[in-house]
Amino acid sequence: MDFGDCYRLLGLRSGASFADIKASYRRLAQQYHPDINPDDHKAKDKFIALTEAYKLLLTVVMPEETAQKSSQSPMSERDTTKPTPQEPASATSVKTQKQQTTPKPPSVTAIEQRLKWKTYEQLQLFLKEKRYPQAIALAEALADRLPEDAEVRQWQAIAYQLWGRALIDTNQRLKAKIYLKKALKTDPNNKALWNEVQRDFQRLEQIF
Repeated sequence: MDFGDCYRLLGLRSGASFADIKASYRRLAQQYHPDINPDDHKAKDKFIALTEAYKLLLTVVMPEETAQKSSQSPMSERDTTKPTPQEPASATSVKTQKQQTTPKPPSVTAIEQRLKWKTYEQLQLFLKEKRYPQAIALAEALADRLPEDAEVRQWQAIAYQLWGRALIDTNQRLKAKIYLKKALKTDPNNKALWNEVQRDFQRLEQIF
């Protein structure tokens, strides 16, 4: 039994509404119900066929209320409904909005961090180019600005140590000792630096 047969069996045209299908089925079911026709086998077969046709059509035809609710789902309402025009913002709200959108000036900490890493880049450049006096001056200036920063102290100590090593190469023994000691004093808890400086001192003793 196809859908066309179902409609014809219920005495309806194809595409009839749910209400029409329901009304026709009730009318015909009462007419061919076995209780009304207890000894009529044809009426019983007709009733069974009507019920099967009705159930089959219910799988494809939704009640009007259900279809209307489906077409007016929250998503479709958001898609089709025009946005409500907003009231003009008051002077106070505009002022507040401007205050919220205006970027805040960076904090002192943020400025110092940018200065720190910018200085670090320059310091690395000076050390790479073996411009040790400039590197030391830069590191000392940054240490004065950020005296509690452990990383800055480490950079300063490394600059002292590298300058001391360079002084050894140029046979400036006393000056080399001064900067090697300054390296240890600046970053006394740096074990790696301590070991390197000790090797530099041993080198001093072997050379002179």
